[in-house]
Amino acid sequence: MSEPILRAEALGKNFGGLAAVRDVSLDLSPKQIHAVIGPNGAGKTTLINLLSGDLTPTTGRVFFRGIEIEGHALDRIARLGVARAYQRTNIFAGFSVFENCRLAAQARRQPGIRLFRPALAYRDINDAAGRAMALAGVESRATDRASDLSHGEQRQLELAMALATEPQVLLLDEPLAGMGPEEASRIAALIARLGADLAILLVEHDMDAVFNIAATITVMVDGAVLASGTPQAIRADAAVQAAYLGEAA
Repeated sequence: MSEPILRAEALGKNFGGLAAVRDVSLDLSPKQIHAVIGPNGAGKTTLINLLSGDLTPTTGRVFFRGIEIEGHALDRIARLGVARAYQRTNIFAGFSVFENCRLAAQARRQPGIRLFRPALAYRDINDAAGRAMALAGVESRATDRASDLSHGEQRQLELAMALATEPQVLLLDEPLAGMGPEEASRIAALIARLGADLAILLVEHDMDAVFNIAATITVMVDGAVLASGTPQAIRADAAVQAAYLGEAA
């Protein structure tokens, strides 16, 4: 079994007297989709925020390829190779699809950027943007304004922007939220394809998608891990059924 690319050890996060995350340990392996599920308020988004650097843990440690990264600046963690997408679509609506991806690629290479050199002169950045659009399936909309895309296409664009930073780990927070069945199926298939090359941590409420594409599932309740294992093991777990999935799962 390969060493985890991202590891959380006994993570905890307190907001005043509220323990949003309590003693959570988790391993994310290369080229694997690891889903985190649980009811609203379980601490899933807080966990992703701790892993991405958006929040600093109260207790515990986070390792990326053996390097301890908790407490590091968000941009430093991103440059190491950890990218994320948020619950709410986070794009530049007035820019084209290509410009959105180019800006994301440019952010990863910021120290080498010259202020008065035309953006189109940076071939490596433009190539990275093009590869990301192709991977996310939005290359045909390259010149369209982001605001003209459907909700599902905007989520694809956000994935393309994350991919433009050439990450090794992708953290996705409810990427299927607000979608109809057809769009959700398309984005789930895209995530499954990306999982062949990237380590993906997926927080999602669409159980059909989770059980179809995840290799490992962790269930959180009240900020703590209730169970973790294969989809088959999680589906059969009596405690998980009682707390979240229900008897019919």
